[in-house]
Amino acid sequence: MNGGQATLILKEDALGRVERVAVDGRPACARRVACGGRILGSGVVARLLMARERRALRALAAVAGVPKLVDDASLAGAPSPARPLPRARDVLLRSWIDGEPLHRAESLPEDFFDHLDALVLRLHERGVCHNDLHKEQNILVDRAGYPWLVDFQLASCHAPGTRLWSSRAREDLRHVEKHRRRYARRDALVPRSALPRGLGHGLQRSLLAWLWRRGGKPVYEFVTRRILRTRDGEPRRATSGPWPTWTPPLGPTSARAT
Repeated sequence: MNGGQATLILKEDALGRVERVAVDGRPACARRVACGGRILGSGVVARLLMARERRALRALAAVAGVPKLVDDASLAGAPSPARPLPRARDVLLRSWIDGEPLHRAESLPEDFFDHLDALVLRLHERGVCHNDLHKEQNILVDRAGYPWLVDFQLASCHAPGTRLWSSRAREDLRHVEKHRRRYARRDALVPRSALPRGLGHGLQRSLLAWLWRRGGKPVYEFVTRRILRTRDGEPRRATSGPWPTWTPPLGPTSARAT
């Protein structure tokens, strides 16, 4: 800490870094620094992804369960233990969410995935698809047990009802359903017929997702892992656990404050 300022690096790769920034006792923020790395063009890629995130968060400004954009020059320019120092064009600030990633949560309300379904629907109603919900670290559990979504770098904005919106929205819900069934099954001790069902039940992988898995994803992984040398490992809870304990339900999904 220096002069009432504290910056903690949470993640760093060839596209930049994510930091927790606090200044003079004010609420902390998450700061994405899209500075790129040593590889030619990595900064351009990082800023393009940051622009996608900014656009999505602007569209979701009124949605509970999504971080808010923050406009604060002192936080944006706060010193960092890493180099290069942040430039204004490379920075995105969002509100800090006090919670744990899904794969680290020690307890979950019985209706957690119902609330997660409802949150994803609120995104879709505003034309935003997350497109990265297969990663458990992008789903946070706050202190009250409510779900939050973070990391909108791959998010896309659409006119609701279009074919592309429908395809990507279906994939979001399908990934939530996969998480629901995995957590409900717990070590495969619960028969499949007894598993709870969510909005993504029965949805099949879309043609767009199939094409991505067969053609786009190998190219993406080659570029990110072999060229940019970034790999977040997609941490997930081990099949052997430990699994979270279930707590009483939160109640109607419509009751969550905005």
